[in-house]
Amino acid sequence: MVPFFRNRNTSSFLLSLFFAGSISSCRIQHTPAPVPRLLVPESYVGRTDSTGIGALPHQTLFTDRNLVTLIDTALSRNPDLRIALQRIEVARANFGIARGALLPRVDAVATAAVDRYGRYTLNGVGNYDTNLSGNVTGQSLIPNPTPDYFVGLRSSWEIDIWGKLRNRRRAALTRVLASQEGRNLVVTSLTADVARLYYGLLALDAELEIIGDNVELQQKALELVQVQKDAGRVTELAVQQFRAQLLNTRALEGGVRQQIVETENQLNTLLGRYPQSIARGASIEKQSLPATVSAGIPAQLVRRRPDIRQAERELEAASVDVAVARAEFLPSLNLTPYLGFNAFRPGVLLSPQSLTLGIFGGLAAPIFNRRLLKGNLTISVAQSREAYYTYQRAMLTGVSEVVSSLKGLENYRNVASLQQQEVAVLRQAATTSNELFANGYATYLEVITAQRNVLDAELSLINTKRAQFLALVDLYRALGGGWQ
Repeated sequence: MVPFFRNRNTSSFLLSLFFAGSISSCRIQHTPAPVPRLLVPESYVGRTDSTGIGALPHQTLFTDRNLVTLIDTALSRNPDLRIALQRIEVARANFGIARGALLPRVDAVATAAVDRYGRYTLNGVGNYDTNLSGNVTGQSLIPNPTPDYFVGLRSSWEIDIWGKLRNRRRAALTRVLASQEGRNLVVTSLTADVARLYYGLLALDAELEIIGDNVELQQKALELVQVQKDAGRVTELAVQQFRAQLLNTRALEGGVRQQIVETENQLNTLLGRYPQSIARGASIEKQSLPATVSAGIPAQLVRRRPDIRQAERELEAASVDVAVARAEFLPSLNLTPYLGFNAFRPGVLLSPQSLTLGIFGGLAAPIFNRRLLKGNLTISVAQSREAYYTYQRAMLTGVSEVVSSLKGLENYRNVASLQQQEVAVLRQAATTSNELFANGYATYLEVITAQRNVLDAELSLINTKRAQFLALVDLYRALGGGWQ
C-alpha cells in the first residue's frame, strides 16, 4: 500500500527534488573546533640538527645484513602487523558507510495489501459513491475488500542541512588516517623490537664466549693449585675454593645458554615463524656505532612519530564527533520519493494508467529524547578531552624518549671507554696474581679474586656495549624511524 500522494505530474516531482537539492547545497555547517597545537621545545638539550636518523630507512641505519634480513622478514610476516592492516580495512569500511549516508537510499519494492472497509467509514462512503458514477466501469470499479498492489522504487534521503552527515564522513575519514598511523606505529615498534632482540642475542653470544674463556683459565688455575697442594704448599681448602669458582662459572654458562634460546624464540615469534636458529653477524664487540647521531628538532616529531600523528588524528575525529552530537539537537529534513505501478487489480498493475510517483518530505526535531542526546554530547565532549590529553601525553613522551636516548648514547660511550681500560688492567692483574702465586708471593684468595674481577668486568663491558646499541635503537624508534 502506498501512503503518499499519487499521480502528480513529472515536472512537479522533479521540482521537488531540485528544491531538496537546493536546501542541501545551502546547508548550515556546524564547524568542529580546530585541533589545538602543543608547544614543544625548540631543540633537544641544545642540539639543533636539521635532520634526524628517524628519516633513514632501516637498511641504511643498520649495517648488519643479518639484522636487515630479520627486519624485512618481520615486516612481511608479523601477526601484529597483519592485525593492524585489518584495522585499516575496518576503518575504510566505516568511511564507506558514512559516505553512503549522504546519498539517497533506493529500494526495489513489491508489496501487496488488502483492506476491507466498513459501510460507515470514509473509504466505504467514498468508494460507494465512486462506483455509482457513470465514469467508473469495469476494471475501474473498487471492490470490497480492496487489494492494493505496488511494484516500483522507493527512496529515503536525509538532506544534510546542518552538515551532520558530512561531519560523520569527515570523522570516519580521519579515523582511516589514524588507523594507517597505527599501522606505521606497529612497523616502528616491530623494527625496534627486532633490533633490540638481535643485539641482545649478540651480547649473549659474547657473554657465552667470555664465560667459556674464563672456564678454561679457571680450569688451568685449578690444575695449578692441585699441583701446589700435592707439593704441600697449599691446603685442600684452596683446591675447594678454586673448584667452587669453576662450578659457579659453569653455572653462569648454562643460564646464558637458556637466555639465548628464549631470545631466539622471541625473535622467531616476531618473524611469524616457529622456533629455529637465528643467523648472526659479527660479534657485538666488532659491531660499530655511527660516529655521529643526529636527532633533528622536536617540531619534526609531529610529522614523523606515528603515535603522535595517530593521537592527533584521533583528536581531530573526536572534535568532529562533538559537532555531530550538537547537530543531533536540530531538526532533520527527510525526503521519501517513490516511483512505480500501483493498482487494486493485478490485471492492470503494469498498465501505463497505473504508473504513479510522488514525494514526501518532513522535518523531525527531537523533543522527548533530548536526555539521550545530552548524554551523547557529554560523552563526545569527554572523549574529545581524553583524546587531547592522549595527544599531549604522546608529545611529552616522545620528546622525553629522544632526550633519554641521546644522553644514553653519550653516557654509555664514556662508560664503555672506561670499562675497556678497566678490563685491560684487571687482565694484567690476573696474570700477575698467577705468577706471584706460582712463586709463593700471593695467596690463592688473591688469584680467585683477580679472576672473578676479570669475569665481572668483561661481562659489564658487554652489557654496556649492548646498552649503547639499544640506546641507538630506542632513539630510532623515538624519532619515528622504520615506517618509510
